[in-house]
Amino acid sequence: ISIKRYKEFKEFNKRICVATDVFGRGIDIERINLAINYDLPGDADSYLHRVGRAGRFGTKGLSISFVSSEQDQEGLKSIEKRFEVALPEFPEGGIDASTYMAN
Repeated sequence: ISIKRYKEFKEFNKRICVATDVFGRGIDIERINLAINYDLPGDADSYLHRVGRAGRFGTKGLSISFVSSEQDQEGLKSIEKRFEVALPEFPEGGIDASTYMAN
């Protein structure tokens, strides 16, 4: 992440993040409304660090992960098992974005 982009996040000018393993750990940014996993991480802990960027510090947030292969499907099952949660598919009709916007 560039210094310029990092400052934009810290000043709340940017609110959407496409997460990678590089971005997943060690960067403390508040108020990200949407974290997108373009590629599913290889393990559950990395997944948690990535999606944990959305909705931190008492704010609302949404995480979307693209699942595009059998390997991703297996990874998703592993994540669901590890955290004992079912991760729903994105609804065909979309979502009400205001539900996930920080106040």
